[in-house]
Order: sequence, then C-alpha cells, then structure tokens
Amino acid sequence: MPVQPEHLVSLYHLNDLGPAELRRLLPGHPDLRISEIGPDEDPLDHLETLSTATIVLAPLEKERRVTAELMDAMPHCRLIQSVAVGFDGVDHVAATERGIPVANLPGFNTDAVADWTVGALLYLLRPYAFGHAKVERGEWGPEGVRGHDLSARTVGIAGFGNIGRAVARRLDAFGAEVLVHDPYPSEPHREYVGLEELAERCDVLTLHMPLNAATRGVVGADLLRRMPRGSYILNAGRGGVLDEAAVARALDSGQLAGAALDVFAEEPLPADSPLRGRTDVLLNPHAAGVTYEAYHNLRAGVIESLDLVLSGKAPRAVVNGVGPDESRG
Repeated sequence: MPVQPEHLVSLYHLNDLGPAELRRLLPGHPDLRISEIGPDEDPLDHLETLSTATIVLAPLEKERRVTAELMDAMPHCRLIQSVAVGFDGVDHVAATERGIPVANLPGFNTDAVADWTVGALLYLLRPYAFGHAKVERGEWGPEGVRGHDLSARTVGIAGFGNIGRAVARRLDAFGAEVLVHDPYPSEPHREYVGLEELAERCDVLTLHMPLNAATRGVVGADLLRRMPRGSYILNAGRGGVLDEAAVARALDSGQLAGAALDVFAEEPLPADSPLRGRTDVLLNPHAAGVTYEAYHNLRAGVIESLDLVLSGKAPRAVVNGVGPDESRG
C-alpha cells in the first residue's frame, strides 16, 4: 500500500495559526499539504478535503465539532490535535472507536489561569472596585472597603490537575489553608476530602474540574448550602460543572458573599443571566488563560506536536488512550 502523503487540515482559526504561518513554522516538512476550513464554513461541506487528511487541528467551537460522521470521511487520519487543554471540539469516544488518537495541549496556560484565580479571589476578599469608585466620587476613608485576609481563609480546590496544583502553590505562599478534592491524589502532603466535606470545611471553593457525565451540575444548590454562610465560589474550569442559577440564589440569600466566574454553561453569557449587573460577582469572558506567555506556549506546543507526528513519531498528550499500535497507519 502506498504511503499516504501528509495533509494537515485545520478547523482552528485563532492566534494567527493559518496555513501560511503553519508552513513557516514547519520548515522541515516542505511537502506537507495544508488546508483550512474556516470558522464560517460547515466541515460537512468539505468532505473531499477531509478525505485525504492525515492530521486535523480540532475547532474550539462545539458547533463545529469533529464528529463520528466527519471521522468516517477521514480514513487516513492519524491524529486529531486539540489546540487547547480541553477537547470539547472532538467526539473523543468516536475517535477511540476508530483508532484515531486525540491529543491536547496540557499546561500551556496553567500559570495564566492560576494567576487569574488568585487575583479574582483577592478581588472578592478585598473590595478593590468599591474602593476605586469611592475615590473617584471624591470620598475617602475605610468605610465599606474592609475585607478579609487570604491567610485567614480555608480554600477548597475541586479538581487538582496542573491548574489546581498551581493555584495551591500560590495559596501556600499567602498562608491560606488548602483542602483538595480529586479522585486521583497527586501530592501526598495535601489533605484530600470528599466534595461534600470540602464544601462544609472551606469558606472559598474554587473549581478546576473537567466537564463530563459525573461532574455536570455537580456544584448546585445542595452543595452550596453546605458551605459556611458568607463563603465565596470561583470557577475557572468548565461552565457546566456549576449551577449558575443556584449561585445567583445563594448570593441573594447571603449564603454566598461573592462569586468569580470565567466560564459559563452557555457562552457568551446570556443577556438575561441573573449573574449580570451585580457588585458581588466578577465576570470574565472565558479568558483567564489568555496571556502573552500562554499564547507563546500554545503556538510552541502545537508546532512541537505536529512536527513530532509528521516526523513519524508517536503523538504526546493523547487523551483517549489510543496508542501507536492501535492507531491508523
């Protein structure tokens, strides 16, 4: 059987990683064919292009997801590369069934998200915005700006992967007590507890969990009621993990004193969301991981992964368990 010529098809359109830039960054593969299916195009209209694809850069949008139907049109595909930590743009179960490895880019924005999380927590604990507005109004004095020391807080981290561990290291430096919930203990010196106990013992809960069948909606009204009154919640993980309507009700009742969210069940956040227009909520447009350094790491990670596979080596960071012996040749 003749060797299939390498054909990279990109459904990813951010960060200037178009065909010209990809070719410039992959000089060791001059015969590589590169095609792009743009963000306004339906991949189903490009089945002929996909029929010769050997590597696919997955889209970020769930609406343009690489589905089983698309995979069946890609008989030569040897890798679907997510250009993110998450891989929501790929039906990874269907990929596994078809022997196609799905890889992600773990860790490229770990520091960015961890920094945002701790910064958002400080924003909640110390009313920076209120103090700024007070000075702008020509007012002065400490009334209304008294906050809390982070060192006096017990912070529960739900999800202890790269980002959760980076958050914990930062909290250690502040002197906060840290509790952890994760099914796979990775740092023996940490105190690991169940999710309900975590809620009961922490007065700050920060979420860094993946979104799957087990975690969808797991932080809802019942769990929020277990937290000490006047607690805080943050989510820089996945939107569907947290019941946002329950958060709004908990804020209204005083059960929660504040919330900071970077991710939402529906994005962009709907105009009628009960989280809008509040002084006790910090909203961010799914950009906690967006820094110049993270951008550089992402580009470098994509190119390293592509170069590896184009050079005949096994892909790294495969998330669906398909190894070189199982993948398509």
